[in-house]
Amino acid sequence: MELAIEHKFSLSVYLWGLICGLVSGVAAAKFQYGWVIGIAMFLVIDKVVMAIIKELPPDIEEERLILRKAFFGWFLFWLYFTMLSYTLMVNFQPQFYSNQSLLYQLTQNGTVMG
Repeated sequence: MELAIEHKFSLSVYLWGLICGLVSGVAAAKFQYGWVIGIAMFLVIDKVVMAIIKELPPDIEEERLILRKAFFGWFLFWLYFTMLSYTLMVNFQPQFYSNQSLLYQLTQNGTVMG
């Protein structure tokens, strides 16, 4: 099955967002401004996309437009995977401030009705 060039472009942007997000989250767990590494990695997205797909979709005339076209797809994947990997790295435990909260009821009783 051959993918259309637009789909290859989108998948390569999402893949790079995933990689940048994982790197950002792990780095942020180790030092305070580690998340900046992922944002800096965004600046080479045009090189990564061109290495993967070798040609541009018809709506992108030149390589420098890749940064603009890919930003929101990349950003959402980067943000999600940064938060996910950071949360896993710091072993986050929720803090309950009220035993009446829905989350408290679910974690303590396994049900909402208590």
